[in-house]
Amino acid sequence: MGRKQWAAVGLVVVTAAALSALVAYRLGRRRASSLVPSTGASNGTGGCVDFHQAALHTGENGCVTGRVLRVFTSRSGNTFLDFCRDYRQCPFSTVIFASDRSRFGNLSALEGRRIAVLGEIVSYGGRAEIVIHDPKQIRLAH
Repeated sequence: MGRKQWAAVGLVVVTAAALSALVAYRLGRRRASSLVPSTGASNGTGGCVDFHQAALHTGENGCVTGRVLRVFTSRSGNTFLDFCRDYRQCPFSTVIFASDRSRFGNLSALEGRRIAVLGEIVSYGGRAEIVIHDPKQIRLAH
């Protein structure tokens, strides 16, 4: 085989691996290396951590659980799922930007429910946060 044929074979192998990873992600079977490791705060939802522990996993793709106490939409249209009575004192927050809001149904139905939020855990304003772009990032937790 010449260089072009080997390059094509390499591209097919890489593409197949990427497709396999995407399918596994969509099915909720992420590689173990991309899951947040289970800590003592785990609540039976796999590799999820309680929202109080989310800051320990900043920079990781993971899963954070907690009970939604309030769903709040700001004047600018951004929606927040609050896990504490006073969001200003809460160690974790989530936001659904106004530009993504139309993808979601009635988020108020989450109030009082225990949920798992999947995504990249970032630091914003001194606390851990997950930006929710897709409804598939939210699951009911046990």
